[in-house]
Parts: sequence; structure tokens; C-alpha cells
Amino acid sequence: MNLAFFASSLVSAYWNGAATYYRGMVRALHERGHHVTFYEPDAFGRQQHRDMEDPPWAEVVVYAAETEAQVLQTVARARGADLVVKASGVGVHDALLERAVLDLQGPGTRVVFWDVDAPATLDRMHADAADSLRALVPRYDLVLTYGGGEPVRQAYLGLGARECVPIYNALDPATHHPVPPDPRFEGELGFLGNRLPDREARVEEFFLRAASLLPQHRMLLGGSGWQDKPMPANVRYLGHVYTADHNAFNCSPLAVLNISRESMARYGFSPATRVFEAAGAAACLITDAWEGLEQFFEPGREVLVATSGDEVAQRLAALDPASARRIGQAAYARVLAEHTYAHRAAQLDALLEGRTESTPEVAA
Repeated sequence: MNLAFFASSLVSAYWNGAATYYRGMVRALHERGHHVTFYEPDAFGRQQHRDMEDPPWAEVVVYAAETEAQVLQTVARARGADLVVKASGVGVHDALLERAVLDLQGPGTRVVFWDVDAPATLDRMHADAADSLRALVPRYDLVLTYGGGEPVRQAYLGLGARECVPIYNALDPATHHPVPPDPRFEGELGFLGNRLPDREARVEEFFLRAASLLPQHRMLLGGSGWQDKPMPANVRYLGHVYTADHNAFNCSPLAVLNISRESMARYGFSPATRVFEAAGAAACLITDAWEGLEQFFEPGREVLVATSGDEVAQRLAALDPASARRIGQAAYARVLAEHTYAHRAAQLDALLEGRTESTPEVAA
């Protein structure tokens, strides 16, 4: 099939938390014989902070998006594709793109809305009956999400979606894998995440409070936007950590921490990309608790779970290197067996071809 993606960016992870997801899915779809054209706007300085060249497994089209006419001209280039995807969170002209791609719908072209932040999108639509996307949801052939499970599926069906299926985050073993420890990232606990409104309070609780309770432990904070945030003295702020350094970041500390954004924790069944990146590096992962976690990893054996900053500190204080290695290796084996983007691409193919066999990734 020829697939056209309209999304934030494939070649830059700068202020683009979905980059790893897009790269893993697009590469896996290419490996299954599909041709993908990825349309991304020249916006937010992403092209100036690229962390990869145009890949051989996708055609990347960077388009000017200063005017609506430029956007519409770009959308027209996708006419004739077998599948057109409008992803959420492009960041510029989203409402225009959501309408325009539907004009490409036809007997040989299916149009899909792919929500890479379903909790935020659904909260927005439920809060505003006049939200422009609400009226468009029933017109899409399919809604896909990268998390949320049955709560998100039922919410989209309630808005008139013909069908909604989660295609969860996963691991691309070609890009995220174990590497030797790097002295730049030595410490007891690392957390990687941009500063966002519905994440900040949870970072204060799960990371900064844990750091204050363990003043002798070295803590690493990576991600954009935290430079003016008050922090305990044992926290070292790294700024933006480029994708090429994620493996070293995950493999060097004793453990790494996952903190779900508030909306994702509330909906549940929303494992972040970082969860699979860490597991793919055989890192020992401590995560906040969220509904559906057991669908992906076994608590206590493949991941450590905490419900507060106090519990993060307790888990970390009790952790020794041998236990951390054992947990990391168990998570690594699980993710390779069940949670790679090859698994997700196979699921998508089955869905598009109308095959009915169920997979653990579809059922929430």
C-alpha cells in the first residue's frame, strides 16, 4: 500500500514526543512492503534540531505552513494514496488538516485519524461541544490511538467513530537497545521527559520528592523546559537529550523512572514510549502506577511500581545492581517477545485487511 502520514515530525524529536513512535511504526510498515510518505511542517525549530537524516524507509516531505494555501497544496499531493493518516498534534493548522484530508476519501482511499495523545484530545472535545474535530470523527474510516485501551475506545465510539483501535507504543530494536554505560549519565535514578502542564505536578511528586528523600543519591533529569525549575541539590539537569543518547541514558543509571502525564494515568492503558525504550535497553524501570500496566509488564519481576514519591524512594533505596540487572533483563525479554513495532505493524495490517484474529495489543 501507499500510505500518506500528516504528522508532527519524523526526522526531529525536538518538542516532539511522538517521534520514536512514528519512526518505529513507519519503519515496520516499510519492512512489511508498504511505501510511506511522511508530510511534516517546517515549524517549531524542529528542522534546525533534526536528529536524523531522511531515512531510506520513508519519503519525507517538509512543507511550508505559513498559509492555509500552502497546507492545502501539500494535502493535494497525497491524493491517490491507499491510506491517508492525519495524526493529532501536528501543531500548525491541525483543524485545517483534519478537514482537508477527508476530501481525499474515496473508493480506493481510506482516511484515518491517528491520535497520539488521546487523553488530551478527548478531554478537549468533551469540554467544548463546538470543537471542530467532534463533527469530523464519524467521517473518518477509522480512529487509531497509541494508548488508552477500552476507556479511550468507548469514548471515541461515543463521539460517533466507526471504530477505534489502540496501536500501542512499542520498541524498535534497531534504534533502542543495550549499550555500555556512559559516564555522562552515571547516577542512581534518571528521568527523561519534557516539562508539560499535566506532567509537572507528577514530576514534583514522583521524581523531585524522591530526590529530596535520598540526598546522597545522584538523580538525572533530561528534557526541555526544566531550566528554571527549583530542584534538590542532588539533581543534575541535562536539558534536551537527543535520541541518539537515549540508550546510554537508559543503560547508565541504576534505574530509570517513568512518570505518566496526569491525563494518561487517568485513562490508563497508556504506556509511554519511554517505557519501551527503557525495556529495550534492558534498564531497570520504576514506573508510577496506572491501570493496565499488567497487560505489558509483570510488576515486581519486569518492572517496579510506585504510587508516590515516597515509594519511588523506597524502591530505589532497596535496589542493588544485581536486582536491577535481573529486572531489566526480564523486561528486555518481554518486550522483544510481545512489544516491538513489528508486532504493531502486523496488527495494523490485519486490521486494514479485515482479518478478525485478536491480539493482546487490540484487547484492553
